[in-house]
Amino acid sequence: MDPLRNPFAPGAGSPPPELVGRDAIFNQANLLFARVKMGRAEKSFIMVGLRGVGKTVLLNRLQRLAEQHDYLPIMFEAHEDKSLAAMLAPHLRKLLYVLDREAQVSERVRRAFRVLRSFIGSVKLKINDIEIGLDVEPERGSADSGDLEVDLPELLLVVAEAAADRGRAIALLIDEMQYLKPKELSALIMSLHLMSQKQLPLVLIGAGLPQLPAQAGASKTYAERLFDFPRLGPLTPADAIHALCDPVQAQGVAFTGDALDEMVRITQGYPYFLQEWGYQAWNLAPTSPIDLPVVQQATRASITRLDNNFFRVRFDRLTPREKDYLRALAEFGAAPQRSGAIAERMQLSVQSAAPLRNSLIKKGMIYSPEHGDTAFTVPLFDRFMLRAMPQVHWPISHKQ
Repeated sequence: MDPLRNPFAPGAGSPPPELVGRDAIFNQANLLFARVKMGRAEKSFIMVGLRGVGKTVLLNRLQRLAEQHDYLPIMFEAHEDKSLAAMLAPHLRKLLYVLDREAQVSERVRRAFRVLRSFIGSVKLKINDIEIGLDVEPERGSADSGDLEVDLPELLLVVAEAAADRGRAIALLIDEMQYLKPKELSALIMSLHLMSQKQLPLVLIGAGLPQLPAQAGASKTYAERLFDFPRLGPLTPADAIHALCDPVQAQGVAFTGDALDEMVRITQGYPYFLQEWGYQAWNLAPTSPIDLPVVQQATRASITRLDNNFFRVRFDRLTPREKDYLRALAEFGAAPQRSGAIAERMQLSVQSAAPLRNSLIKKGMIYSPEHGDTAFTVPLFDRFMLRAMPQVHWPISHKQ
């Protein structure tokens, strides 16, 4: 069928034609935005889930929802090679200029500029080797200690006070939060704790991999009382069918029943894979309805494209020994496995394998669903590893 009319949108963060199965998240966000704007307490939340469940898509939708509630949104993606201060400061600078334009001069907004200037000076922030400038004098003694756990809460306090003075509210939306360093995550949690205590209009909606609740709890024990951690999983079979059928029905196209069953089975209901299989099936189908033989062709095309892109970009970031570890894990299938069993498969001691495991957790390739267990963060990656490294003879002698 005509690829120009293809309704499916596989891609990193690409919005699907139908966002189904996530009503609970939107209800939670609506309640959060409304209550905090009224000055009432409500938990911020951090969505957690494997790759491909649509966390980034949801954050983008929630950014628009925040704007509908008249919030000023700040959205960015955490990065393992970039500091939280460097990611956040330019957005705060822009937000304060917005507040400064909205009405007559406000002393709270002016003070927020001065404190931001102090913060920038204390951490000597540069973005792309260009200094972040503010043509104001710093407020000495405010957010300038150089200790992020002290300075960030103080900075966000005065920024939230400036927003409240203008009758506005702020929504921080942060993707890939698992890449925040422990002290950065601690400073962010402390900041939101202060917002809650002062009943100021600043909320956080985050997203990241399943290890985030444990990271947050290790950083501050009160994190579980400050945030909710809704877990995003694959869609139910009924929702997966809606995600496939609704976009094509709008264009007078249908799937046969056995074609739908096969797509739900092979994708396991993960939204990213549903988009990929739907995209390939549409392009391969000569006419409607899209039947099982077409879906079987789409499976071959989808796996090839995933191997060359979605999976390969992650595989290529790994050292040879990290690849060995994932290959050993893949031999057990997709289910979580005991770390000792993986080390034994590699003919290593648990102590020798531990640095590999820790490195892969930091890279976001695996996580620990329970103490001592290890699982992939990327659905279907076990099968990819078997295809990418079909013949392995243990032990393999690679240098780390």
